Amino acid sequence: MKYQMLCRPAATAIRFQLEQGEGITCEVGAMIAMSTGLTVNTTSKSRGGSGGIIKGLKRMFSGENFFLNHFTAQQSNQSLLIGPAMMGDCVHHTLTGGTMIVQGTSWLASTGNIEIDTSWQGFSSALFSGESMFWVKCSGAGDLFLSSYGAIYPIQVNGEYTVDTGHIVAFEDTLQFRIGKAGKSLIGSFLGGEGLVCKFQGQGTLYCQSHNPPSFGKLLGPKLRPR
Repeated sequence: MKYQMLCRPAATAIRFQLEQGEGITCEVGAMIAMSTGLTVNTTSKSRGGSGGIIKGLKRMFSGENFFLNHFTAQQSNQSLLIGPAMMGDCVHHTLTGGTMIVQGTSWLASTGNIEIDTSWQGFSSALFSGESMFWVKCSGAGDLFLSSYGAIYPIQVNGEYTVDTGHIVAFEDTLQFRIGKAGKSLIGSFLGGEGLVCKFQGQGTLYCQSHNPPSFGKLLGPKLRPR
């Protein structure tokens, strides 16, 4: 399988070139266009996975869809074009048996034997970080494609790294984070506009997005006419 990122980073789409027998699992509604030699199977299970209904319900808590779309090439040289719902970027990450924790709505597609499940973040972390209590957990081996709002960039954390809440896209499970204040004092942190931040510890890959939907919503909301 080959892939090409198009129109980065403001309105990224991904074009896949699939040979006969190759397949990819995508978020429901991500397909933009495809060749006639591709078939799509919609199910609540990951490709080759089990426990479809339970895992489908769990994915809904993380902000993903109950169903998954599995595309399979029945002929050689087939093309599939997909894109995320939000205006932003996409990135490719190779899983080699580890686990990637992904914020809800940022999982876009995956290949191979990657299992798509849900991870519990914890009530206190979700309450203070502004993130969801449930995250998407991707584990196994294969190619993982993530999406973001705005540009997406990787950070190789080795020790500690601080990210403003709402800008986390995904991180390897070798990293842990706690919620803390941005400055020395809590009042100073809020007066400076930063408030609470996520402080990561460990060693692994962290993906961040340059913008976040809640901040955009706060700016746009007052300008919209009430219905």
